[in-house]
Amino acid sequence: MAKTKIDTAGLYAALDAERTARAWSWRQLAKEIGTSPSLLSRLGNEQRPDADGFATLVRWLKMPAETFMIDADSPTESQSEPDLVTQLAPLLRARQDLNDKDVAYLEEVIRATVKHMHASRED
Repeated sequence: MAKTKIDTAGLYAALDAERTARAWSWRQLAKEIGTSPSLLSRLGNEQRPDADGFATLVRWLKMPAETFMIDADSPTESQSEPDLVTQLAPLLRARQDLNDKDVAYLEEVIRATVKHMHASRED
């Protein structure tokens, strides 16, 4: 059975994108999330958060936990480069001119485009 682990780089990138979009410090982000700055610091050092910390972070990002789960036994491209939607979603959510429906639509379009690009490379 494959071992699943948390994609700390992807999770950190998503949090950093949200932090940057809001022009916050890491301390401000921790306060907004309701967690300790040390949790974010540990994540930045590629240390996995505990289960409660992980749940808090993904819930605050409004992203499914599975987005940040990877197969530890078979390295993939996604481990070295966070998923494009993962990187863009916080930026899209931070926009004042987009509502939740707009963001969901754009995420769907981006996912479909990436899927198409990967499929065309396999041909």
